[in-house]
Amino acid sequence: MTLSVTNETGNLESVIVGIANNNGGVPDLKNVYDPKSRINIIKGTYPEENNMVGELNNFVSILNSYNVDVYRPKLIYNYNQIFIRDIGFVIDDKFVISNVLPARSKEIDAINYLFENIPNEFIISLPNDAHIEGGDVILNYNKIYVGAYVKRDYSDYVTARTNLKGIEILKNYFPDKEVVLLELNKSNTDPKKNILHLDCCFQPVGSLYAIIHREGFSDSSQLNDLINDFGSDNCFFIDSAEMSEMMCNIFSINKSTVVSDIRFQRLNNWMISRGIKVETLSFKEISKQEGLLRCSTLPLNRSS
Repeated sequence: MTLSVTNETGNLESVIVGIANNNGGVPDLKNVYDPKSRINIIKGTYPEENNMVGELNNFVSILNSYNVDVYRPKLIYNYNQIFIRDIGFVIDDKFVISNVLPARSKEIDAINYLFENIPNEFIISLPNDAHIEGGDVILNYNKIYVGAYVKRDYSDYVTARTNLKGIEILKNYFPDKEVVLLELNKSNTDPKKNILHLDCCFQPVGSLYAIIHREGFSDSSQLNDLINDFGSDNCFFIDSAEMSEMMCNIFSINKSTVVSDIRFQRLNNWMISRGIKVETLSFKEISKQEGLLRCSTLPLNRSS
């Protein structure tokens, strides 16, 4: 199996897409680790399994129509396996296995069959105190943007998934890359104030553009540097309500084609006006768990 990912918008050759089958139903509030799921449980609007399975299957159909090789995790009964992005990520030709929340530790077992085709020297396992999840890692060729929470109350936030030790590990493994820290705002209770992962408030699009939620970043200097990397005129800025609906979390098939939620009309029109083809579908039900298209994918190979 060929691993090669250096950016977010290169031509997608192969990808893992999560599954929603036998996902355990509505969890107990004590077992919920994002505020949006919590709110939907309380409101009685937590997504039903068959709806999420349908949304993922529609997504896979779009990817297949572009001749993308799609892999799926093996089924773990009574377990949520939708957000495959969190459990690992590829940088260049290396697969990095994330340190995820203990409740999600079995998820990596479901893709062990893929590791049989990857030499051990191309698989990176992190030490236990190095926390990092794939949603916090965004690649832009020589730059690796990493979202993290670095304050002393890190352990108070179940929504804090990446720490400084994780970032230092990436620097050690990829010394030729510039690893850019982007500090994120967190909330255990308010989905409009919680940035679960970096890809909830920042996403490159095409060759030049980016989607950004300014209020997601706790360091204004880091935010300004990020905007300057793309140029303010090339950035599409979203508000807290749009962020909470996961508007940043679209997914690129190539530099001129993205998959987006049909609800995101303002964003979709902006991308179309810039020559980007937008394939639309509904991911409304899956978004109720504070994740969307990028969260449910783990690219293995993109040709630049």
